[in-house]
Amino acid sequence: MTIADVKNSTDQKMGKTIEKLKSDLAKVRTGRAHTGILDHIQVDYYGTMTPINQLANITLLDARTISVQPWEKKLSSAIEKAIRDSDLGLNPSSQGELIRVPTPVLTEERRKEMVKLVKGEGEDAKVAVRSVRREANETFKKMVKDKACSEDDERRAQDDVQKLTDRYVQEIDKLIVEKEKEVMTV
Repeated sequence: MTIADVKNSTDQKMGKTIEKLKSDLAKVRTGRAHTGILDHIQVDYYGTMTPINQLANITLLDARTISVQPWEKKLSSAIEKAIRDSDLGLNPSSQGELIRVPTPVLTEERRKEMVKLVKGEGEDAKVAVRSVRREANETFKKMVKDKACSEDDERRAQDDVQKLTDRYVQEIDKLIVEKEKEVMTV
């Protein structure tokens, strides 16, 4: 393994961390309806836990209401129960084959809780990025020990990985600030 390989691998891992953070932040409610908040909900489909978006059409009826239309009529009650039991605090109601999921208006207190949650997600992402940096630095040290590269090369590589880390941490901070602003907007 070369220094360039380690740098590429580190860059890819840090990029995946950013993608995971983006998907986690998409699940955080902002008072507006958005179909992505139901993505992680699993429904018992003949003994198999299946994502809700593989069992129904999920669309927006208006700014505050999500509609879920199951592909099988029998699934309606199971989907409704899964949404109600999720950690999202949503209360779906059936109207024939259609399930309406109104998103409640967020109170100031709930918005502040959401901001704390968003900041926590950001901190977790930063920890993951720093962990990837540590792994890369350990790999560089091992390469010096195995005489696969010089100490100067190791130092330059560590500097490059630190620059990568700084760039990704800045991107995480930017994502968190944007989401905070979105959550606090009434």
